[in-house]
Amino acid sequence: MLSRRSRYALRALIHLAQREAAGPASIAEIARLASAPRKFLEAILLDLKHHNLLISSRGRSGGYQLAAPPEAISFADVIRALDGPLALAPCASKTAYRPCEACPDVATCPVHPALVAAREAVAAVLEGWTLARAAREAPPFQIS
Repeated sequence: MLSRRSRYALRALIHLAQREAAGPASIAEIARLASAPRKFLEAILLDLKHHNLLISSRGRSGGYQLAAPPEAISFADVIRALDGPLALAPCASKTAYRPCEACPDVATCPVHPALVAAREAVAAVLEGWTLARAAREAPPFQIS
């Protein structure tokens, strides 16, 4: 299940992708348009900055902006940065593989192939869905 952190992050980053040419956006603007609690979003954006998905600048015209073009940032990048691997179990993960505690042998586990197939399907969709695509396909955020 997608965490609330990732849902807020994706909405915030889609907003930044839609307004990319306008420069940095303030945390107040991002929180309002992403419908996210400001303090919670501040922590999320800081995590995304540490994962090199965002850059920030200080000052009157400062704020957050994407660290790469929206075409180069996938939903998978964001979710992995905040929630970790996309796999349902550690034995099916490409980025954080480890044997499952309940399974004595991954090679003979009858569940393992299904978990790998699920990871592959989810990864194919989320790696192919970029912020640019979401920004094009989503209606613009409404400023209230």
